[in-house]
Amino acid sequence: MDISQSVDSGDKALIILQSLVCYLREKNILSRCDIEELCERVEAREKEFPCEQHQAAAAAKDMRDLGEYCGKRYGGKRRRCL
Repeated sequence: MDISQSVDSGDKALIILQSLVCYLREKNILSRCDIEELCERVEAREKEFPCEQHQAAAAAKDMRDLGEYCGKRYGGKRRRCL
């Protein structure tokens, strides 16, 4: 059995995207502020599309977790609240 057939394509895409965000942060292409802004955009989708609310909520949680991980691993300053 091929391992790529036993893994959901959505799971594969999520792993690739998480790895890409971490790579871009590691190379200082993305700042911690950029990741915080991305988190806010993902959370905003939760409110925009009520029919997919549970999926958007899960995506928002995953993005927050990724932001926390990147913050601990790579550091950087948080965005100042205005």
